[in-house]
Amino acid sequence: MSTLAQAETKTRKKQGASGNGGGGGSSAAGGGGGENFQPAPLAEEARRRYLNYALSVITSRALPDVRDGLKPVQRRVLYGMYHDHRLTQDAKYQKSAKVVGTIMGQYHPHGDASIYDALVRLAQDFSLRYPLVDGHGNFGSLDGDAAAAMRYTECRLAGISGEMLTELGKKTVGFRPNYDGTLSEPIVIPSRLPQLLMNGTTGIAVGMATNIPPHHLGELCDALAALIENGNLAVKDLMKFVKGPDFPTGGQILNSKAELREIYETGQGSVRIRGEYALEDVKKGGQQIIITSIPYTVNKSTLVSKIGDLVRERKLPLLLDVRDESTKEVRIVLEFKRDASPELVMAYLYKHTPLQTNFGVNLTCLVPTDNPEVGAPKRLDLKSILQYFLDFRFEVVTKRFQHELGELQKRVHILEGFEKVYDALDEMIRIIRASEGKQDAAKKLMARFKLDEVQVDAILEMKLYKLARLEILVIQEELKQKRLEVKRIEGILKDKRKLWGTVKDELAEIKATYNDKRRTRIGGAGSEEVEFSEDAFIVDEDAHVVLTRDGWIKRVREVKDPSTTRLREGDAVMTVLAGSLKSNLVLFSNFGAAYVTRFNDVPASTGYGDPVQKLFKFDDGERIVGALSLDSRLPRPQKLVAVTKDGLGLRFPLEGHVEVSTRSGRRYAKTGEGDEIIGVQPVGEKDLLAVLTERTYATVCRAAEVNELAGPGKGVLVIKVEPGDRVMEFLAVAPGQKDASITFETQKGRKLTLSPAKYEVTGRGGKGHEMSRKDTVKEVQRSVTFLQLPEKKD
Repeated sequence: MSTLAQAETKTRKKQGASGNGGGGGSSAAGGGGGENFQPAPLAEEARRRYLNYALSVITSRALPDVRDGLKPVQRRVLYGMYHDHRLTQDAKYQKSAKVVGTIMGQYHPHGDASIYDALVRLAQDFSLRYPLVDGHGNFGSLDGDAAAAMRYTECRLAGISGEMLTELGKKTVGFRPNYDGTLSEPIVIPSRLPQLLMNGTTGIAVGMATNIPPHHLGELCDALAALIENGNLAVKDLMKFVKGPDFPTGGQILNSKAELREIYETGQGSVRIRGEYALEDVKKGGQQIIITSIPYTVNKSTLVSKIGDLVRERKLPLLLDVRDESTKEVRIVLEFKRDASPELVMAYLYKHTPLQTNFGVNLTCLVPTDNPEVGAPKRLDLKSILQYFLDFRFEVVTKRFQHELGELQKRVHILEGFEKVYDALDEMIRIIRASEGKQDAAKKLMARFKLDEVQVDAILEMKLYKLARLEILVIQEELKQKRLEVKRIEGILKDKRKLWGTVKDELAEIKATYNDKRRTRIGGAGSEEVEFSEDAFIVDEDAHVVLTRDGWIKRVREVKDPSTTRLREGDAVMTVLAGSLKSNLVLFSNFGAAYVTRFNDVPASTGYGDPVQKLFKFDDGERIVGALSLDSRLPRPQKLVAVTKDGLGLRFPLEGHVEVSTRSGRRYAKTGEGDEIIGVQPVGEKDLLAVLTERTYATVCRAAEVNELAGPGKGVLVIKVEPGDRVMEFLAVAPGQKDASITFETQKGRKLTLSPAKYEVTGRGGKGHEMSRKDTVKEVQRSVTFLQLPEKKD
């Protein structure tokens, strides 16, 4: 025990002994802990409390119950609307704020926002396949518009919700106290609908999540009926009825039957879904594409905006315009060039927009346990979910018949009392008139006619007109019918086959009442579908990419003079690359990574451009030190040479860096700690390599002496760099090329030139010669690399 805890315990003991401690050991209720107080380790207490929180989130908020398919807040919304407000399908609409207030005050004390959000979702026909709430007012839209405030909207239960709630008053499900113990609420709702799969749900708990897609109600009813007939059916057999998810927004599921079967067998997987389109003739000639459905959960306005960005940025030149003409039905109009293929346009949109997405399936829900009030989270397959629902329906139907039988027996008992006294009406009246009160009359009637209290009470409360001859015949006929009904129900309760037959008949009624046409088409792309090809959407025209010293990049149509291009203050052009939009370019970084992209993928701009880090995944401090156009009309070197600031050099082939790379690039060199590459240049086998350090040390050697590496490496020593010195510049030139040199200015104001053609050629690895004694390089004059493209050949 800690010193602080010991002192606190001693203080409590003294207070208890002196009578001022509030009851000694009983003070634990007040937070003191009493004499038996023991401090708990923080880690253990945090673990215990976090597990309690996690259990609460899993069982009381985020996951639905496998039986009624509802989360607690959804269940409370439906129950409150039905039980407290009687907002059935034929009732008048009521303000949503009034409903939310009731739910929050009596059942769900977690804030009005969560309750109203749940109510809104239950009313959205684009969120639920079969909405359970009939909303009046603005309840949001496919464009992502939020619902109006609860004080403006009105609601009532949808007709299909009656199938979930009408059996509540027949003792079919258990109830538990609400959060403050003043009322009771159902543990589950006796739903006649397979709500969990019918409407699906999504939720994130602690350490687990659920994401169940909606399905077609008619298919589910058929599968349930088949499972009643044959309990040995496997998932593959049930999928003859349940074809796959049926999303409220329609679309087309691309998964094969084998992929869908694996999802339903394992309870998890990914459903690929895309929007559908049709071609429509235009009055002026030609056609336009009409997108008629979009994937589930996709924001329509965001989708239209992204398609518009493709048009504006000319990334899809075949597409001319996009318009959203949707009303209640989705209608997105795409105008495209007359000579363009609509299949190519849609292939690009499926690849680069949310018009095709993945829906991650996770069939996790709460299943019944020994404790009727607490469910256990479990990931289920299709058959298990259907079987849990059937078992639940069997239990509900059994309890419903038992309740109905009990009510019938009560009524029969009362009618039998009426039957006894109707044979002696005059004597019954005489006994009542001679009695001193109701209690006295009851005793005399019970003794004379051998009745019990229930029967006598009903007789004494009977209205006088019931004594008429015709009324006696009505009671006798009712008794006869009630006895027949009791016999029928008793026969059903004794025979499981009849109970299962009732469950099956009710499912058939549900299907007949609410069956509709499937909205989502099942089936992958056909063999005739156009495959996506990046090059098919790129215009074959020339462009230039400008890369600056500070790492800004942009694509422009034409560059005549690099010095006139728009730059940020203090920045300068490092290189200008020319090539076709379909050609690739490669950028080399100081950390030994090569990034290859298309000219077309560099953002076009008339301004400063974009940071090059926006296109690739750079590490801290990484920057571009070399670049090369891979256009087929330009000379392509076979080998490249790189030099580091510590004087190491390496040669490597270009061949491995011509195809488009990922955002992380490909490694061409490894740099030591504190070292980095200062540049990458093309090099030939007979070229000379000139290297200049900051302290004006220079060396010229043959490039062939620098080892060629098959994979990324650190290289070999080209020039020995003293501590505090570093390589400033290098140059690879062919022998006899007199116009190639490194020009620089020193701190002493001297302007010097390192010309490999005039400089002494030595072996690599030496210290080099000092060009300006006890001087350092102030600035190196660098020219902009700019290769013009030759004219295209016909």
